Amino acid sequence: MFLRVAIAVQTLAVLVQAVTAGLLLSSPGGRTLHATTALVVVVAVLVHLVAAIVTRRRAAILPAVAMLVMTLAQVALGVAHVKVLHVPVGVLMFGASLMRLGQVWPSRRVPAAAA
Repeated sequence: MFLRVAIAVQTLAVLVQAVTAGLLLSSPGGRTLHATTALVVVVAVLVHLVAAIVTRRRAAILPAVAMLVMTLAQVALGVAHVKVLHVPVGVLMFGASLMRLGQVWPSRRVPAAAA
């Protein structure tokens, strides 16, 4: 359960980070907000990693480590203002987080054969 919540918070944080990226381009205070939400993403990814380690399953730990590596690369690219890589890595992070969320969140659908 903790892993599901951690991945959901991580996915939401990455989505909010994308929204603040748009604010960065359109408003003077966007840079500060984007930098602040970057810290939130880093914390969310670290919480995801801790939750994955607590589960003690390699299938949970490897994606969490990959997300941490992408996050650290994303921060470095953002600080260096390498937008040509910063934006695609951000999109990749959101897609990976959303995919991982879909893998760990249980489906509530009833199979057609059982209905």
